[in-house]
Amino acid sequence: MRYVTFSTTGDPAPRPGVALDDRVVDFRTVASALGADEPPATLLDLIRGGPGAWRRTAETITAFASRASAGGHDARDVRWHAPIPRPLKNVFCVGRNFVGHAAEGARARGVALKLPKVPMYFTKAPTTVAGPYDDVPWHRSATQQLDWEAELGVVIGLAGCDIRREAALEHVFGYTIVNDVTARDLQDLHGQFFKGKSLDGSCPMGPSIVTADEFGDPHAKEIALRINGVEKQRGNTRDMIFRIDVLIESLSHALTLEPGDIIATGTPDGVGFARTPPEFLQDGDVMETEIEGIGTMRNRIVART
Repeated sequence: MRYVTFSTTGDPAPRPGVALDDRVVDFRTVASALGADEPPATLLDLIRGGPGAWRRTAETITAFASRASAGGHDARDVRWHAPIPRPLKNVFCVGRNFVGHAAEGARARGVALKLPKVPMYFTKAPTTVAGPYDDVPWHRSATQQLDWEAELGVVIGLAGCDIRREAALEHVFGYTIVNDVTARDLQDLHGQFFKGKSLDGSCPMGPSIVTADEFGDPHAKEIALRINGVEKQRGNTRDMIFRIDVLIESLSHALTLEPGDIIATGTPDGVGFARTPPEFLQDGDVMETEIEGIGTMRNRIVART
């Protein structure tokens, strides 16, 4: 399934739905057509409902989609929100999790490459989350070095603490796209990642959450990012230093992961600060962030004071 959060011109309240080819169908429409129980009010509610709720929802949608008269909204006519517009906790992020990105960062800073022995974690505040086609603000009074990072996002479905690696992927509800937009000058100024990673609107996410059963192997997916149509990043999740099962085992050690938690798993090489000369996002630039099996986000950079 490809679950989304969307709204329409006539009904601007965000609500959950499912993407079926070129249509977006409201959960309420599906339930009404089949006389099913009241659907979850948000995708987070669905995720927190557990495997029984996931199965019932998927079965109801499959039955609805098989009808010749199945309706919905044209996907071009709705507003797409982040699948989880306001996460309950910070977005967990993993730094330098691709060899190429770790290497380019070392070159840019003039230091020897040292691959991490354990995952490097930081977080982005919930207020960073934006929709897959929303404008991304460039807060010019705060930063002059706004950079891009295309990443695969993991959405936790089952809670757990001290999760064993061999069981880790059983705790995943699905996958989405994250762009870890970063203020590099703030990152350097403060000597840590949080402030430079947490400016408002700096985490576009979406367009959907693709459930784990449909997504398939998360370690064999192409990742790409384009700025104004020019490719800047191209990589594959097979090149992660720490695979997703390792990340979940490590992160959950004495730290409970909960349904709806989001983990951004790192970016390939090609980010702006490490290019020669460095490149940073400018007013009017359009970022396209693409992951095989999920789709493409398109976000325009809009300067603000």
